[in-house]
Amino acid sequence: MSRKYLVDTHILLWVLSADSRLSDHHRDIFVAGEDVIVSAISVAEIAIKKSLGKITFAGNIVDILRSNGIPILSVNELHAARLEHLPLHHRDPFDRLLIAQAQIEGLTLVTADGHFSAYDVALV
Repeated sequence: MSRKYLVDTHILLWVLSADSRLSDHHRDIFVAGEDVIVSAISVAEIAIKKSLGKITFAGNIVDILRSNGIPILSVNELHAARLEHLPLHHRDPFDRLLIAQAQIEGLTLVTADGHFSAYDVALV
């Protein structure tokens, strides 16, 4: 059974910018054509950061994802309700929603954020 990967926002940004912080292992997930999914939460986080001038890159994130055949996972009521049961190991609301989505959907999170390991979620 192949794994499905939910990509943390910073990993997605590192892939898009060919950032040197991207590990070979994380890069290989994209290069090997693994089953990669991006959350609508990451789309929102990128849009907010772009609007505030905190990040810059050419193009629209939704168009970039669609043109590369990467599906976008919507946020639903089960994901939102899961937040009630997540301990506050991580205070970032975007990351907490990604953790909730990964738990509910049975996805492996691709991240370099050490805080994620405090949760019951599969990680790369």
